[in-house]
Amino acid sequence: MSMTTLAYRNRLRALLTPAEHKAFARLDTPQKIQTFLDRLPANFCLNGDTAMSPRTVLKAGVAHCAEGAAFAAAALAYHGRRAWLVDMRALPSDQDHIVTLFKERGLWGAISKTNHAILRWRDPIYRSPRELMMSYAHEYCLSSGRKSLLEYSRPISLTRYAPSRWVTLPEDLDWLLVELDTAPHIPLAPRRALRNLRRATAVELKAQAILEWPDPRQKKPKAKRKTATKIKPKARAKKKRQTKR
Repeated sequence: MSMTTLAYRNRLRALLTPAEHKAFARLDTPQKIQTFLDRLPANFCLNGDTAMSPRTVLKAGVAHCAEGAAFAAAALAYHGRRAWLVDMRALPSDQDHIVTLFKERGLWGAISKTNHAILRWRDPIYRSPRELMMSYAHEYCLSSGRKSLLEYSRPISLTRYAPSRWVTLPEDLDWLLVELDTAPHIPLAPRRALRNLRRATAVELKAQAILEWPDPRQKKPKAKRKTATKIKPKARAKKKRQTKR
């Protein structure tokens, strides 16, 4: 642990309450942080968009991808470990996704908060951030099957900002989302190559539709009244694509 990382860890810890210390102290490995986020219900922003700080996430008990990424970075920093956020930018018709990168023995891994069977945790086996980002390309797609990942940001370390500005801030971290969105992004591949990607198959799309937490925004179909007339075959309803948060 470098002196700079140690000093930042101490500054962060000085801001926390006893309860927050207890919560972060338990999360001493990336694997434990990921398990914590997996067990944390998804934030569906039912009352409007949010960008909660790690402190507010602990109070609210929910998180979406950006909130989970910031929380993971805070947990790593609490234990004196370096962390980086990466924004994955998709087609305008799709949702972006944010993950937290970490390193173990010189190799890169990622912590990810998502409500789907895709865009999840990555074991630290990748030799570079780009190699890790490429592992998400195949599964990042629209409900039509079209692959949608276009580019990803350069890894951003939150230690460039005071911990009071993002770990314990009571207001939303809108400024951080702007920083991620305006950061330099690296194309996934040449545009010509992206135009020729094979669409996801039906079984892949079926896997993508699996939710870890039920989405309350999805309306349940109303039960039809039984009548004496012949019942028509049910039309196959198209599933609305869920956000990757």
